[in-house]
Amino acid sequence: MLLMAVLALVVGVAVGASGGGDGGNGERAGSGAEQGAPSSGGKARGAAASDGDDAADAPAPTPAERAQAQVARMSLERQVGQLLVISFSGTRAPAYVTQALRAGRAAGVILFGGNAPSAASVRALSASVQRAAGGDAIVSLDQEGGDIRTLKFAPPQNGQASQPDARAARASARTTAAALRDVGVDVTLGPVADVAAGTPGSFMAGRAFPGDADAVADSVGAAVGTYLDAGIEPVPKHFPGVGGATQNTDFGSTAVERTSAQLRARDLVPYRAALDAGARIVMVGHARYPRVDPDDIASQSRAIVTGLLRQRLGFDGVVMTDSLEAEAVDAATPGDGDVAAAALRSLQAGDDLMLLTGPGSFPRVREALIAAARRTPAIRARVAESAARVVELRARLARAR
Repeated sequence: MLLMAVLALVVGVAVGASGGGDGGNGERAGSGAEQGAPSSGGKARGAAASDGDDAADAPAPTPAERAQAQVARMSLERQVGQLLVISFSGTRAPAYVTQALRAGRAAGVILFGGNAPSAASVRALSASVQRAAGGDAIVSLDQEGGDIRTLKFAPPQNGQASQPDARAARASARTTAAALRDVGVDVTLGPVADVAAGTPGSFMAGRAFPGDADAVADSVGAAVGTYLDAGIEPVPKHFPGVGGATQNTDFGSTAVERTSAQLRARDLVPYRAALDAGARIVMVGHARYPRVDPDDIASQSRAIVTGLLRQRLGFDGVVMTDSLEAEAVDAATPGDGDVAAAALRSLQAGDDLMLLTGPGSFPRVREALIAAARRTPAIRARVAESAARVVELRARLARAR
């Protein structure tokens, strides 16, 4: 009931603010969250000030409450911006990227190999991104190890499949986190939390930790805790687990034929360990689970994102999609793989942060989400809910930096 009341307040205030577009009604994410509780109106503020004892005894707002209040002051355009992580080519952020970050139209970036030829270049690029965003941008990349490394000059040299136990996973995460912090990266898209053992031909066999669900859980928990201790936000992936799949969702559709009970007994075990270790972001994959949801891929499935992750596991952090340009998304989304439609379906399922990795995706997704939120109050409420989670995360990133 408390959450619904807060969301109702957020949506009501946002409706009044949205007419200003990207202009003066919004504010940069992170700044308000660092400054404490906002005013809820001049009259209430004055009444509180007149009762000194009550004001002194009032509990300080929680980080979540500060984020929700900050989102309530944002225009709809800036709220939608909190939901978008974008990509670009080259070793310098183009003007449209820095302008989007400065105006609150994007929450951060994902880097790929072409963005990262050397430590010095990545350090300069990350610094420019943070300057544009005001110091709280998400700067993310894949650094699993082995061949899956955006930073070829940085550890880990060996992938997760070569890390035999939790001790090795912890050591790998420690050295990797130090390298990421050195170049200004604050979010690593890992560890892989999939259980590949026991599935002949699993496409994750060369990327997942070895062993059964309990062994993988031990390694995942160790890696997540180590990253967090070092000031890096890890993103365990690909919920609810693609270890049982034989086709990479980047290149086509794939199905995992397991029931909810089977997933809970096997694939979800490492995710419980990740959450127990403090993970605040989880990436949802794009495989199909027809015995859980016969209609939608995981990232677009309310049964999986809201039912399994939010309700069953009790996760209230940031849910991030895998790349919305994956072939499995194209195949699953009406409209010839319309990335904007995929983003909207993901938002409705319960995802918070949309990972955009293709050229031209950013303006299409942004405009579609704004238009849908203007048309439909329920979508507007979802935008505000997700934006508050991301604002809270970005405030943490800024403090850790």
